[in-house]
Amino acid sequence: QVQLVESGGGLVQAGGSLRLSCAASGRTFTTYTVGWFRQAPGKEREFVARISGNGVIRDYADSVKGRFTISRANAKNTVYLQMNSLEPEDTAVYYCALRVGYAYNYWGQGTQVTVSS
Repeated sequence: QVQLVESGGGLVQAGGSLRLSCAASGRTFTTYTVGWFRQAPGKEREFVARISGNGVIRDYADSVKGRFTISRANAKNTVYLQMNSLEPEDTAVYYCALRVGYAYNYWGQGTQVTVSS
């Protein structure tokens, strides 16, 4: 089993920054892709970013490109999401997830990000 714990969410004004962390335990972390997703009230969960196990491959949703940066510190079993130039539309619960095979099988409990205008 894998446990994922997100942290770093909070309330920030538009234009501000936050860094989310996703700490993993219970399984070898370094070989797996980790993704960040978010779910706003009344909307479906959507993909935000992902990073390969070795950190070489990084993908972003068009809505966050140029503003968000995903990174990982495998020695710490942690993946980060640096979020800059935040907009009210970024308000959501943010989740990290571990991909084993072709599916994201393990999910954290989420952390709330609220961006005020």
